[in-house]
Amino acid sequence: MGTGTGRGPDGIGSGEEGTGITVGADLLDFRSGQFHGDVVAKKVEHHYHHVQGALALRSLPCPVRSFVGRDRELRTLLNALDPAEPARGAVLVSSVTGLGGVGKTALALQAAHAAQRRGFFPAGVVFLDLHGYDDVPVAPEQALEQLLLALGVSRDHIPPSADARAGLYRSVLAEVAEKQGALLVVVDNASHSSQVRPLLPGHPCHRVLVTSRDVLAQLGAQLLHLGVLSPEHSVEALRTALGSADPTDVRIAQDPYQARRLSGLCGHLPLALHIAAALLVNDPGKPVEELADELADTATRIDYLDDGERAMRAAFDMSYRRLRDGPARLFRLIALAPGPEAGLEALAALGGSPPAPRSLDVLVRAHLIETGSSRGRWRMHDLVRAYGVFRTREDAAHAADGRAARARLLSHYQRRVTDSRPYLRTFAEQSRSGGFTDRDEALRWLDTEREALVAASQWAVDPEHAETGVRFALGLSHYLAWRRHFDDAAEVYQQAVKGSRLLGDRRLEGMAHDNLGMALRHLRRGDEAIAAHRRALDLFRAIGAVREEGTARYNLGNALLEGRHFDQALDAFQEADTLLRASGAVRIAAMTQNGLGVLRFRTGHFDQALTHLNAARDAYRSLGDTFMEAISTNNRGRALRSLGQLDASLDDHTRSMTFFEGLGHAERVANARNDLALTLQAMGRFPEAIEQHTEALDALRALREQYREAMVLNDLGNTLRSAGRPRDALDCHERALTLLRDVFFDAYGQARTLDLHAAAVLAVGDVEKAVRAWWDAVPLYRRVGSEDAAQAATRRITAALGRRKGAIGAEEGDD
Repeated sequence: MGTGTGRGPDGIGSGEEGTGITVGADLLDFRSGQFHGDVVAKKVEHHYHHVQGALALRSLPCPVRSFVGRDRELRTLLNALDPAEPARGAVLVSSVTGLGGVGKTALALQAAHAAQRRGFFPAGVVFLDLHGYDDVPVAPEQALEQLLLALGVSRDHIPPSADARAGLYRSVLAEVAEKQGALLVVVDNASHSSQVRPLLPGHPCHRVLVTSRDVLAQLGAQLLHLGVLSPEHSVEALRTALGSADPTDVRIAQDPYQARRLSGLCGHLPLALHIAAALLVNDPGKPVEELADELADTATRIDYLDDGERAMRAAFDMSYRRLRDGPARLFRLIALAPGPEAGLEALAALGGSPPAPRSLDVLVRAHLIETGSSRGRWRMHDLVRAYGVFRTREDAAHAADGRAARARLLSHYQRRVTDSRPYLRTFAEQSRSGGFTDRDEALRWLDTEREALVAASQWAVDPEHAETGVRFALGLSHYLAWRRHFDDAAEVYQQAVKGSRLLGDRRLEGMAHDNLGMALRHLRRGDEAIAAHRRALDLFRAIGAVREEGTARYNLGNALLEGRHFDQALDAFQEADTLLRASGAVRIAAMTQNGLGVLRFRTGHFDQALTHLNAARDAYRSLGDTFMEAISTNNRGRALRSLGQLDASLDDHTRSMTFFEGLGHAERVANARNDLALTLQAMGRFPEAIEQHTEALDALRALREQYREAMVLNDLGNTLRSAGRPRDALDCHERALTLLRDVFFDAYGQARTLDLHAAAVLAVGDVEKAVRAWWDAVPLYRRVGSEDAAQAATRRITAALGRRKGAIGAEEGDD
């Protein structure tokens, strides 16, 4: 309180009563006042004096010892925390967001400790856990009380209301800024912006670092979305964690394959990796493979990831419990969706109606789902998915809802696949479904949903969904063959085999085996393909399904032909032709004519081949099957080339290329282009032939058709040698040999390549190297029963050795 008196020269004030007093910051100014008599002034100020308590400005927990793989994120945070960065008049807030267990707190602690070491915050660092995902989170007034205590304010002098505490907190921090400099406040496990906003300082020199499972967009913070570790860093985290417990523990280093497998089963999620490491530490004799096997079953993985103190289920429980009914149901349904991601169409089918956008937003903000490959598609971490499935199964009502959801989605997928099939048939069809407008639209949908469709085929082995599941899986045949996804096809048809056995339906099982055989043949797994077709034959024969038996015999003929079992292939094609014609299957019977034509061509009977291929081409043309007409036309061009009818051959290959281009079959275009090149080579038009070979090779590489790539490399090499470029030919044959030896283990392909390689080597003049290549080819030819080829290679050896002997004799004569 301040007091003062004032009087005029004559003792009388000169102003009107009660006017002219000016109040300053620390004093009262009477100079403009007029007073009558003595005047007493009083200034009353209210000060809140806080009593200094114990400071707690170095309260950071210790950093995680096995912290790996976050260098980029750490640099980002340190740049944000750097006091040299302008705050633009407001406190700079950084928020680390991500899935539970992704390592947000570990990163924040690492960044805070690094910032301390760099001297960013001379006033210190305060750490506060808001327990935002616990049943009872820390309220703002409680958080402010803890912070004020850390800043040295005595408990007795902390105001009761949250607003008063926030005001005092900002005042104290302003004083800290003036006297000590910048301070960092680390706020861990915030669930809402309202939890954090009262904790923001008023002075711009301070920094706040927040971690949350939710995107706290309302804070206006610099957001850092934290993802899972890379596979390499995941393995490093396991190795570091085990090494920290026991430097002599080398289980991770000794079994790198199983270490990678284990880290993958943990979803590369740091918390899961640390739990897995703890399980290994607790059992020093446990092999890494054994733990990986325990985690392999998605139904029990969540249960196994529990080390007694930490558990993945508990970590996800915190996020799940905060969901309301709508988002919680959507979360469980997304966990049931097949494949790595799901779009709105699939979610609508699962839920029975389109999902509410707000429910999707809630799950995205909680990092329980994330945006997929494009807008309107979402994905879920593998462990979160396992948790969602667990949540579905643990409750009877949820389990029933899940079964109904899967049935709806499977039926929806089956309808869509059925709608697409007419657009992928190789022959003209009058009626097409209104589900798609054209082939391009059908293929776009199938390509987008491919991974989900393949994953959904696994439901064929679920007794509840087997009937629909098997038919759905078999229905994918046109698409998977069109796009040449034979790895996927083999997986799908294996599920169809199992599902049809559950149903006891031999017709469906036969179809599944037959489709499986075709996929295996394209994967160069010939013996397995032959076995699958024979099993299909047995099943069809047992139920008297003549048409299906004929189809299976045709497919068996193709597999036998691919394996160079020519006599058996001939029998299979002829028997198939008889059965198919008897059952009225004209189109498939035409396919047997194509098969017989290829067989006759491969065995050197070119006139007979041409007869069969003419019959096949004419039949397909009358049926309006453009695709098969193109195939038989291209095969016909090969036979014509071998018969010396080069102009006709050129026309056939050109025509088939045009057909395939119109159908969008890039692999078939490349094959026809390569055949065109072979005919150009036979005509002596080497530059044009080399250009066509090269274009075919580029296309096949782009399609990752490595087997066909090897075949074209050999053809290109042969053309280069004929064009007088044997050294360039050598490079082609060497690359082809690498593919056939290391990727496909194809004995005949290796022998044929060595044969061509030897011819190129001989053209270069290295007789000894050529002889060695032919010697290597001979046993490979014999291994696959190609005795004629083996004898031909032996004759070439004799001729080459004779050539060398003649050259030596000539040299001796010159001497």
